[in-house]
Amino acid sequence: MFTISKYINIISKNNNIQGMLSDAKNISNNLLSGELLDLNINNYIYTPDIAVEELGLDLDLINQLVEDYAIQIVKSSVVFLEYISSLQIDKKNNKELDYTDLRELAHKNLGVAKNLRIEDAQKFLYKMMKDDNLDYILKCLEALVSSAIILKPQSSYDTMTLMKIKKSL
Repeated sequence: MFTISKYINIISKNNNIQGMLSDAKNISNNLLSGELLDLNINNYIYTPDIAVEELGLDLDLINQLVEDYAIQIVKSSVVFLEYISSLQIDKKNNKELDYTDLRELAHKNLGVAKNLRIEDAQKFLYKMMKDDNLDYILKCLEALVSSAIILKPQSSYDTMTLMKIKKSL
């Protein structure tokens, strides 16, 4: 079972952006060609053009919103993991599983991904809302965080660095 500290160390183990980005790409490729192959997004690359056109906003604003989204996903990943860990404990103790908090957080983030037309994130978050398999949900979370890192590496790295510093205090 993952712990929150272990997860933060995994997502922030690199002391440089290139290493973190490389790890994110490897995790993403492995998951999307393996356990998450059913999502059919192995070669997906985000482009803000659709969001710019459909929302009528300028490219700079969309890019800022995408950056805010990536930061939010990195921060939310710890909360998602808390919910998943709690569900894993309940499952181990043969308790009834209540997915409400997990699904509400996935729904909130799904709305942002839909608005920004980030298709891979939409699929990960939708599965996290609907699926009951905790291992599959965890794989979706790993892919979601990896996709946020790939989308905005500098912002993700900065956020993880701040999370690591905060955790050490």
